[in-house]
Amino acid sequence: MARIGIEQSLSDIKQTLQNQGHEVFDLNQSNAADCDYCVISGQDKNMMGITETVTNASVINAQGMTAQEVAQQIGQRQG
Repeated sequence: MARIGIEQSLSDIKQTLQNQGHEVFDLNQSNAADCDYCVISGQDKNMMGITETVTNASVINAQGMTAQEVAQQIGQRQG
């Protein structure tokens, strides 16, 4: 199963992915490098103008998506 960092505001998605057996934790800059996938809300896209990459993980913008759709995206990317 995947290690997935999720923005704190996405608790419904967090619960769905945990129920599927993924290791899920609150995403922050200090643990982003430990993720296989990072799930973001898309609400605050680069507000500060920072362009540094802190992870090589797949980033999923969950804006407008259901928890099931995010889970499906992860499943498709895992192969």
